[in-house]
Amino acid sequence: MRLCTYLESDGGMKSIEEEINLLHSRLCAALADPKRILLLYALDEGPRNVSELCQSLGLPQPTTSRQLRMLRERGLVRTQREANMVIYTLADRRVIDALDLLRAVLADQLTSQARIAETVSQQLEDYEGNPKEPFK
Repeated sequence: MRLCTYLESDGGMKSIEEEINLLHSRLCAALADPKRILLLYALDEGPRNVSELCQSLGLPQPTTSRQLRMLRERGLVRTQREANMVIYTLADRRVIDALDLLRAVLADQLTSQARIAETVSQQLEDYEGNPKEPFK
């Protein structure tokens, strides 16, 4: 673990523990709902209003608005008013990069688990065919 501190904008120092607590309370909480992650991916395709997001994701308007408010409060999306509409944009593309990295880790884990399950399944089949031999 990298035990370090970083300089805050006011010149003070923050510990790694404080930084992790802030990361958890702001970003992890914002990413805790799959609908919010889907909204981020939708906004990665370009700016959209609530109606467009509802339509593309098949979510009800109140749900979409509530999830967008959480993302906006956590600084992951930005808003811009155009006439009588509010347009949402992704605040920082690195969030999508981080999500893509996490998805790759998950895919690797699932692949590894599938290989283990296949090996165990094959060993069980071999054992059932010849129960006097132990597992290999």
